[in-house]
Amino acid sequence: MDIDLDTGKLIVFIGGLTVFLIIEALSAARESSVSKVGRLVRHGFMALVNTSLVRLLTFVPMLAWLVYVEQQGWGIARWLGLSGPLEFFLSVLILDGFDYLWHRANHRVTFLWRFHKAHHSDTEIDVSTALRFHPGELILSMFAKAIWVLIWGPSAFAWFLFEALVSFCAQAHHSNCDLPDTIERWMSAVIVTPRFHATHHAVRRDLGDANFSTIFSFWDPMFRTLAPRLSKASMTTVEIGLPDARGRAQSLSQWLVEPMDNANLDLSQPAKSG
Repeated sequence: MDIDLDTGKLIVFIGGLTVFLIIEALSAARESSVSKVGRLVRHGFMALVNTSLVRLLTFVPMLAWLVYVEQQGWGIARWLGLSGPLEFFLSVLILDGFDYLWHRANHRVTFLWRFHKAHHSDTEIDVSTALRFHPGELILSMFAKAIWVLIWGPSAFAWFLFEALVSFCAQAHHSNCDLPDTIERWMSAVIVTPRFHATHHAVRRDLGDANFSTIFSFWDPMFRTLAPRLSKASMTTVEIGLPDARGRAQSLSQWLVEPMDNANLDLSQPAKSG
């Protein structure tokens, strides 16, 4: 069963990547100044490195922990006796809330930001950006996820469902796509859309230091981290990336040493208002 769930997650990943690559090829929201193939090769290599390390170092321990917690009956979901579709839905919802808090922490805690800024160093945003993470961030996130599992106690199916949805939604909201303003307005009130998340990658601090949600978008208005709404036309002029040394972190070597680079560390602090 575990192998089937893992395979299903892989199918969702490959399917989502394929779908959004096709959509970007047919109707890109923003023009690219660099080679699309080059970006895919570079970010694909990053994903290969990350996948290999995660499978080697964290996959088996995390799976064993998930099963052990479930067998021990630990976690709020187990204590409430949740099961079936209700448990699946509530687990995805609660875990997505934990993911919001973790993402926000990655922008607030300097040590975590050192790793996370490797993702934000991309000066453009498309579906391949969803592959651009520092391996250190992924390893650290597994420790956070182990705590989530202990607190909530999701079933194995609910956990893999959440992981598959995070993978698909990350591809969707990083994709170089956009929706008409009227559709964007009501859809982004519930789920994270490409424009909602592209705002999070903006150089402008009033935009980039906000919109931390991953699947459901209502966490940001709930915790008062919602960025100002932008129109479809205005999104084409928003500068993407980090304010200092833009473009320097595009190479594979810079990607690996990004946590040791002291540039852009001020972004780990909340944006000043007024």
